[in-house]
Amino acid sequence: MSSEPIIEVRGLGKDYRIFDRPQDRFKQMLVRGRRKYYTEFPALRGVNLSIARGETVGIIGRNGSGKSTLLQIICGTLQQSAGEVSVQGRVAALLELGTGFNPEFTGRENVSLYASVLGLDDSRIAERFDSIVAFADIGEFLDQPVKTYSSGMVVRLAFAVIAHVDADILVIDEALAVGDAYFVQKCLRFLREFSQRGTLLFVSHETSTVLSLCDRAVWLDRGEVRDVGSAKSIVGRYLEGLYGDQDAEHAEAEKVATALAVTPEDYLDQRHDFINASNLRTDIRLLEFDPGAAKFSDGLADIVDVAFMEDGRRLGWMVGGEQVCLEVRCTSSVDLDRPIVGFFVKNRTGQYVFGDNTELSFRDAPVPLGAGQVCCASFEFTMPRLPVGDYSLDVSISNGTQDDHQMLNWKYDVLVFKVEAGSIVHGLVGIPMRAIRLEVEPPE
Repeated sequence: MSSEPIIEVRGLGKDYRIFDRPQDRFKQMLVRGRRKYYTEFPALRGVNLSIARGETVGIIGRNGSGKSTLLQIICGTLQQSAGEVSVQGRVAALLELGTGFNPEFTGRENVSLYASVLGLDDSRIAERFDSIVAFADIGEFLDQPVKTYSSGMVVRLAFAVIAHVDADILVIDEALAVGDAYFVQKCLRFLREFSQRGTLLFVSHETSTVLSLCDRAVWLDRGEVRDVGSAKSIVGRYLEGLYGDQDAEHAEAEKVATALAVTPEDYLDQRHDFINASNLRTDIRLLEFDPGAAKFSDGLADIVDVAFMEDGRRLGWMVGGEQVCLEVRCTSSVDLDRPIVGFFVKNRTGQYVFGDNTELSFRDAPVPLGAGQVCCASFEFTMPRLPVGDYSLDVSISNGTQDDHQMLNWKYDVLVFKVEAGSIVHGLVGIPMRAIRLEVEPPE
């Protein structure tokens, strides 16, 4: 990353005129500034920001804090009321849904239109057209008018274009919120690759995405920069402020303490029966294993099947807080003396939630895998209770030890599952509790 600034914002301000009635707008035109029929709303006030070439910066804040306004001014689609903005290099932006598209044109026509707006000439558009279409993966809808597309399909097409225009700066404003799990993971992989060579400005309400993608973060609050720093520190302060405000709203609630008599049985969560009998049960719908999933591989080994199993049957449904068994089948074209099979569960933003591998269990007694043989690694564990949303599994096979190994095959998103309902609102996972107690201590 270069210390050279690629984006400089100095004393930036933006005011919007708010008219109480439609006729007031017309009156304002007639009086030519001699009288005000409006009130001014300051969307941005005195914003100063410097972004170095190669940085990945997240912008966070509540709705109405000025995030989108700031991005639009940086991209040149909105004029500021005060201050200066300097941008060096080509900018590709994904702002409001459908920006840059003509809804009457087909997807094919809009690819050419949007790419030309972003600076590609006809020869480069033709050269990259097939790659853009493959990235978008919208099938026969490519030749249908964009006005017939779902919001997710519009984002697919728009993101595919900006991923192929050789931009120096990418600006993304909440665009991934409407994508499906597979496409979101694809976009996040691209953004991580892009961050190695370009500058990324990213707005999201999902702080986990900001943490996983960004070097720095900017916290906007009511049009002003409240704090700037490392993504981890700024997200922490933002969440402290957010939850602190929420707690203040309920500060008058009466607190009642009662004691619970708990008799743990078989490491079962004491709330197990209650949760499973209510609409708080973590219901998880499993999709099919994708053998053609994107992968990193040297061609020496393959992952041939991944499934959650019970009594020899593949599961299509499971419940958080219950015992599950994940089976991963692999094969190799060469002899492996110390194979390691592992997995990661990721949320929809690509953040690793949990995972494990076979290495520690077989460190002292490795199980060799001969060329042409198939091995099956099974992981039995209590499935955590997860927040509602989309999740996917990355699975890998390597050879060696945890500290020194050769990665043979890593498949992304081989198995997708959807948490349809649950009791977890905050955090990444909910851990089944062996016992929970709340007691009033006797006075001294």
